[in-house]
Amino acid sequence: MRFILFLTLLGVLAGMPAHAQKARPADQQQIAALMATQTAAWNKGDIDGFMTTYWHSDSLLFIGKNGVTYGWQATLDRYKKTYPDAAAMGKLDFKLLEFKPLASDTYLLIGKWHLERTIGDLQGHFSLILQKIKGQWKIIADHSS
Repeated sequence: MRFILFLTLLGVLAGMPAHAQKARPADQQQIAALMATQTAAWNKGDIDGFMTTYWHSDSLLFIGKNGVTYGWQATLDRYKKTYPDAAAMGKLDFKLLEFKPLASDTYLLIGKWHLERTIGDLQGHFSLILQKIKGQWKIIADHSS
């Protein structure tokens, strides 16, 4: 049910008039800084630090190749299970492709991710919905494949 609501909200917001969808450079810089924080934490092997960029809520939504995960703690547990050590984590790199404002405090970010690993590289694309909560950008939904 949450997933259907998420898709409905995304569809409504994506249909907003063009004048409401101009990306602001300050927002883009702050969101890029959040992604740099994620990269730095990941590359130190710090999954807990990586997760500080996510909304600490049971309503956090993560969609990966194995399905939907609901909630911050469940997402943390999933990351720790999937990436149990430095070899599995590798070195993360993001390419930020598109910043699309959905509302004054909400963005859709599209990008590519790449993990360089001794056990075999991984890569894919992601779409994140970020929202400014208490003055800070947080990832509220993550679809990575």
